[in-house]
Amino acid sequence: QVQLVESGGGLVQAGGSLRLSCAASGRTFSSARMGWFRQAPGKEREFVSAISWTGVSTYYADSVKGRFTISRDNAKNTVYLQMNTLKPEDTAVYYCAAQWGSSGTYSQSSYDYWGQGTQVTVSS
Repeated sequence: QVQLVESGGGLVQAGGSLRLSCAASGRTFSSARMGWFRQAPGKEREFVSAISWTGVSTYYADSVKGRFTISRDNAKNTVYLQMNTLKPEDTAVYYCAAQWGSSGTYSQSSYDYWGQGTQVTVSS
């Protein structure tokens, strides 16, 4: 059974930074494409960022490009999301997701496993 456990969320003022972590277990992490999604109150879950299994290719939503950075450490089975210059509109529950063998980067349906989510709240 695959487990994804997010951490690092919290309350931060606008302009601040947070780093989210997602620790994976139960399957070969190094062969998984990993993604981050978020869901704000009253809104649908949306794509934030993803990274290929090698770490060479990264993908970002336009709303976070230039502010967020995704990375991974395959030796630690962990993927990170460094979030800088946070805005109140970044407030959401952030979810980590893993994909093995599927195509598609931006669609929730292409991811096989999900974490429980971590709350990020940005105050103005």
